[in-house]
Amino acid sequence: MRYRERVTTGMLSVTIATVAVAGAGLVMPSAAQSQNAAAGGAPRTAWGQPDLQGVWDFRTITPMERPEALADQEFLSAEDVADLEQGIADRDARLAARPAQRTVPTNSVDRGVDGAPGSYNQFWMDRGTRVIGTRRTSLVVDPPNGRIPPMTPAGEQRRAAEREYVRDHPADSWVDRSIYERCILGFNSGPPIEPRAYNNHMQVFQTRDHVVIFNEMVHDARIIPLALRDPLPDHLRQWMGDSRGRWEGDTLVIETSNLDRLNSFTWRQGATQDMQLVERFTRVDDGTLLYEFTVEDPATWTRPWSVEVPMARSLDQVWEFACHEGNYGMDGILAGHRADERAAASESR
Repeated sequence: MRYRERVTTGMLSVTIATVAVAGAGLVMPSAAQSQNAAAGGAPRTAWGQPDLQGVWDFRTITPMERPEALADQEFLSAEDVADLEQGIADRDARLAARPAQRTVPTNSVDRGVDGAPGSYNQFWMDRGTRVIGTRRTSLVVDPPNGRIPPMTPAGEQRRAAEREYVRDHPADSWVDRSIYERCILGFNSGPPIEPRAYNNHMQVFQTRDHVVIFNEMVHDARIIPLALRDPLPDHLRQWMGDSRGRWEGDTLVIETSNLDRLNSFTWRQGATQDMQLVERFTRVDDGTLLYEFTVEDPATWTRPWSVEVPMARSLDQVWEFACHEGNYGMDGILAGHRADERAAASESR
């Protein structure tokens, strides 16, 4: 049975990016770096560290979790890959050729049998057209079944309570909306970084004692010290946590704690603010940056789990993500809910 007959891959919905960011901060590789890469090794900085700098593309149609239909199949065959990628190309061409239609609240343009997102039409999506180079059936590499581990009973109860609250209080205040809807953090920038519906690019800058990870979505920048310093006290929480980096051979290892509970990853996955995150960045070759992360939260999952995302070097630039906290969209959301409340109160009289 052909791959796309066994597995249907979906796409998420959301926003866009618009205007190009000035390239003044981009650090171009030196002649010495290029020579090192040409000699077969990963490029290095002038001070001898592996050079992770540049713009990296983490788009992929490989799902986070292995589809249940694939059971114990860890890797796709070449035929599976060709079939899946051709299916994505055919779908994109079909949707692009559709006549213009007006989107209405209950019937989004590309919702339904096309397997498209629903909230926006296909024009806005940029999740990629290829699986990852390893041909794994999931980005999750541990547990071996390629699936996120089961939640603990306490985790399930907490998540159910949160979902009930969101259902009953969708917009009492702006704080009831997600932080990516509020344009505070992108839904793919975490940390950790995840391929999502669009804007799957990030840029890395380096100095001797700091690394900056600049995500295209919502223009989030993580400034990570490499020098030893005391961690933040437990009561101080940050949207992207408190990160500390170090080199283990040619791999940059970043450990993050003190995440805010509403970090885009912890909130969506149902984790607690005590989740511990370890990320690894390895320049495999001139065109590939291997990104790995492991999350551990005994209050949420029955075991730690790990993900691998090979990122491809991009010759494109990072673009401005035209989204800022307090924009008129939030006024519209809250005003709409207040109008619904007034209408409901009037009907109950």
